[in-house]
Amino acid sequence: MIITIYTRNNCVQCHATKRAMESRGVAFEMVDIDEVPQAAEELRAMGFRQLPVVVAGETRWSGFRPDLINRLASMPRAASA
Repeated sequence: MIITIYTRNNCVQCHATKRAMESRGVAFEMVDIDEVPQAAEELRAMGFRQLPVVVAGETRWSGFRPDLINRLASMPRAASA
């Protein structure tokens, strides 16, 4: 499963999400919407209005959610090798 974090510069919750995933060994890709503006439009079309947005398969959320990050960390193949 590919996990993507949509973020932007100077976003405190984005940095917290990234650090929490890294500390739990969860592999992810990052998309900075400051560098990829069309990603912001796609997120708005999905109904998201707050960053970060995490997309992990069918699971999607916005904001810093340690509870959901812990669930991802406990899933097979979410952790990096």
